[in-house]
Amino acid sequence: MSSSSPALVVTDDPQHGVTVLARRVADAVAARTGLDRVVAPADLTGPRPPAAAHLHFTDRLWGASPEAAAERLVDLAGRTALTVTLHDLPQPSDGERNLVRRGDCYRRVVEAAVGTVVNSEHEALLLAEHTLAEARAAVVPLPVDVAPPAASRPEPDGTAAVIGFVYPGKGHAELVDAVARLHGPGSGGDLRVVALGRASAGHEAETEQLVLDAATRGVVLDVTGYLDDAVLLDRCRRASVPVAVHRHVSASGSIATWIGAGRRPIVPDTRYSREMAALRPGTLTLIDDDPDALAAAVWRAVADPASTWLAADAVTAPGIDDVAAAYLAWWAGDAS
Repeated sequence: MSSSSPALVVTDDPQHGVTVLARRVADAVAARTGLDRVVAPADLTGPRPPAAAHLHFTDRLWGASPEAAAERLVDLAGRTALTVTLHDLPQPSDGERNLVRRGDCYRRVVEAAVGTVVNSEHEALLLAEHTLAEARAAVVPLPVDVAPPAASRPEPDGTAAVIGFVYPGKGHAELVDAVARLHGPGSGGDLRVVALGRASAGHEAETEQLVLDAATRGVVLDVTGYLDDAVLLDRCRRASVPVAVHRHVSASGSIATWIGAGRRPIVPDTRYSREMAALRPGTLTLIDDDPDALAAAVWRAVADPASTWLAADAVTAPGIDDVAAAYLAWWAGDAS
């Protein structure tokens, strides 16, 4: 391993997607180098912190507020040569006040770090547009690794499904609306909506209200709670309609999870989704970002289940080993 390669920080919430990604990258780096460099956040504040460290940052994972998260990262950057991968980049959908607060937080993190990574060109643009115009960031896409195929495709379970935490703007309400627009046997009107995940912290009451609001429109919305990897893979394969309609995404682990399960999700046509469709041809069904288009896409998926699965010629790379190689090259100074 290059002497410039850092210790790899894995945060304490094993159910958080950013923690999961940090662990996957660290494991893949260890597989390539033969060295396990994983450390906990507390190791950076001990008497002998590593000379260099890399961590994955979203403000909600590192502090109770954007200000607290920034203070924590600035402190860590004063103890070790810190590089960061940014997630959940600030953008206008945060709301004006939160955009200012989160933008300032991310600006302070970027200025304190010795190097920055984002997971898409879209995120690099968000960073320049809403955080720090002169920021430079390497782009390392989120990995996709397709699970070994099942012996046979399971029968569709009658659900239109969204993966991940439940919170306003994730797309659950839009999917409920789309399903409510469909009527009659075989048209999709008998679909249930399922959230394959749990309510995001602080959004439990809103999630309960979302379930109640769906019921008033005659739509069953089921929130499964946290699912381990094996159960999540099974539910992804059984879903009748895979959906990822979060319009304000910066980089989407949900899309990567759908593709990894062999599915081709319905995704709004946005700057980010167009980038991902170009990176991984044949893996996404892009639709116009309006309610009628989503309802029509759900109907087509129910009518043509094969369209919701990856074709044999779909391109799913880069995978986790490719991502580990990209990080190692960047840390060694061989990548821009």
